[in-house]
Order: sequence, then structure tokens, then C-alpha cells
Amino acid sequence: MSWLPNAAEAQIDATKIQDYLPNAGNPQNGGKAIRFTQYGFNRANWQSLAAALQGHPLANPVASETTSAHGTKYVVACNLQSPDQRNPCRTSVWIIENGSNILRFVTAY
Repeated sequence: MSWLPNAAEAQIDATKIQDYLPNAGNPQNGGKAIRFTQYGFNRANWQSLAAALQGHPLANPVASETTSAHGTKYVVACNLQSPDQRNPCRTSVWIIENGSNILRFVTAY
């Protein structure tokens, strides 16, 4: 079992949390908003989703790791702390780009 490197310092772009994941009106999120809003996350309180995603790799081990020309991508799965306390099994994706040691959030589903 391995854990995400630099998880405590991970960076999450606020626009992904505010305008993408919980936004049913965003045509690019492929229905992800439904999966997040059913557990109490929403655009008005996007900070709760940001906090849950920030904690996701601290509470769950890496499920898979792949290396590409862009860097190393990590997938973390299960137990996302949700506002309604059901804490569903969700997947988050993170990357450390080549030449960097900064862990960045890519997406979640």
C-alpha cells in the first residue's frame, strides 16, 4: 500500500471545484455534478468539496500510478468525506508533472 507523495501540500485549482465538478450546467463535467450533489456538495458551498478532496489522499492509499511524458499520475479511491456523512467511495486523480514536486488535483468522479 502506498500513499500519495506530498499530499498535505497538494494544490487544487478553485475553478475546478467551483465551476466544474458541482456544476450541472457545465457541459464538460459528464454528469459528475449529479454524483457530488447527491451527497450534499454544491456550488454555493464549494469549500466543503475542496476540503473533502484535499483530505481524500490523506485518508486513502494510492489505487494506481502511471507515468507518462507529462509526469506521474496517481489515482486515489474510496471514502470521500461528504456533508451528509454517507462518505461515498469516489475516485480522485492527481499528478506530479515532470521536473516538479508539486502535487496537483486533476479531477474526481
